[in-house]
Amino acid sequence: MLTQLTVSNYAIAERVELQFSGGMTALTGETGAGKSIVLDALGLVMGGRADAGAVRHGAKRADITASFDVTHIPEAIGWLCQNDLDDDAHCILRRVISKDGRSRAYINGQPCPLSHLRELGSNLMDIHSQHQHQSLLQKDTHRKLLDEFAGAEALAPAVKAAWKDWHKTRSRLTQRQHNADEAEARLQLLRYQVEELDRLALEVDEQTRLEEEQAQLSHANDVLQRSQQAALLCTEDETNAAHMVRQALTQLEQLPVEVAALSETLQMLNEAYIQLTEAGDNLRHFIEDYDADPQRLADVEERLSAIYQMARKHRIHPEELPELHQHLSEELASLDQGEGSIEKLEEELAGQLDAYRELANELSALRHSAAGELDQKIAAELVQLNMPAVQFITHLNTQTDADPSPQGYEDIEFLVSANPGQPARPLAKVASGGELSRISLAIQVVVAQTSTTPTLVFDEVDVGIGGGTAEVVGRLLRTLGSGGQVLCVTHLPQVAAQCHQHLFVSKFTEKDATFSKIETLDDTGRITEVARMLGGVDMTEQTIAHAQEMFSKGQATHH
Repeated sequence: MLTQLTVSNYAIAERVELQFSGGMTALTGETGAGKSIVLDALGLVMGGRADAGAVRHGAKRADITASFDVTHIPEAIGWLCQNDLDDDAHCILRRVISKDGRSRAYINGQPCPLSHLRELGSNLMDIHSQHQHQSLLQKDTHRKLLDEFAGAEALAPAVKAAWKDWHKTRSRLTQRQHNADEAEARLQLLRYQVEELDRLALEVDEQTRLEEEQAQLSHANDVLQRSQQAALLCTEDETNAAHMVRQALTQLEQLPVEVAALSETLQMLNEAYIQLTEAGDNLRHFIEDYDADPQRLADVEERLSAIYQMARKHRIHPEELPELHQHLSEELASLDQGEGSIEKLEEELAGQLDAYRELANELSALRHSAAGELDQKIAAELVQLNMPAVQFITHLNTQTDADPSPQGYEDIEFLVSANPGQPARPLAKVASGGELSRISLAIQVVVAQTSTTPTLVFDEVDVGIGGGTAEVVGRLLRTLGSGGQVLCVTHLPQVAAQCHQHLFVSKFTEKDATFSKIETLDDTGRITEVARMLGGVDMTEQTIAHAQEMFSKGQATHH
């Protein structure tokens, strides 16, 4: 719901700040006073086109800010969250227009493209105007309104989701079919490569282990020779180290007296003798057990050669071969009778088509059932609006044999026949501005209980009507406002007397400059304004009394 509108230096308005509440709000005033400023400003902040002429003369820029409460608008909340622009239950749209015609847009303080204002704005407000963008002329709006009236708000997105699944699979299948030859060649290559890697059967870290073993085996003779020499030096040669240490110990053990200072040295020599003896034993055991197997070395080198050759073939490092093997195996499984095969995709596509058709048939039944009821109810409202000759038709062009559509089987369009005997044609080609506004009003009254657009704006919906019809228009607008929020520009006292909130627009001149002023009227001011609308500048007691009666009756209206 629109809660506040601030307009600075736009058209003839220097500064306007308005607070809005729910219900029906009427904007009235003399012709040329600037009533269109509010609606035009709202159109701009919703992403409408702007030009340099929008900026007040003498100002550098025009600045328009509209605040909305989106607590009960899940579509708007979802859009804001999806675009990381959510700010609790508040939404602030801003449009700044420079005098050179350039403009900038903001949502909750963040710069954004105009397309974002239009996308989000479509969830916040719908403007029905003779000069502004009119969503009622768009087929997307027709479909949306019918689906809401039919109670298909959840089913329609389900149909679209099913279409997306089907479309994605069909695209994959088409690509596979178009590239069948290339795919078959790829399949054959994959089979050959995976078979090679299967035969190689390389284990994780096997290359590292083999290289370490190769290093040992390739130096086996040198290792054995040096180990034998070390054994001789430790214990087996005539002048081995252990023998010489034993001789040193003997000399110290035969000292004629015990020398305390040499006790530690004796201990060290004893330990050295023991260590040398054990080292010699270990070397003998190593020499006896050492296997310098030339055949094993040949086998290891042959295995390493196969690994290196496979790595060079795939132009990768040898340690990357296991990962490559897994990747190629998975791709082969996908193409070879897996999820990427033509047969598998055809089977998946058929299942998704069945799921889509089941949902689309259900949606189609709801639409056809609701279309007639919608037409009848709108026709009844048009009679009240003094348009009894207008025939309203919700046309459903159903094509079950065509390719699936994200919107279901139907191409939906609202048609009207303005006069008896004339064929029904699209709204944009038949209805005039005033007629379109009243037709829009009739549609909105009917779908008000199901429509998700919280704020409706009507510009001069009462053009060309008067008397009892004008009173009906007022009742209809009040009814709409009772369930949401309605803003309307009106010239008729019968309409203005029934609003919940009344904004009066006037203009004045000061220092050769023209200004527009908008004020919220209290009950006394509202009666005075209704009297002015009834009797013009000269208001008599009778006019005021009539206005008082009309106001009292209008406020008691509960249609």
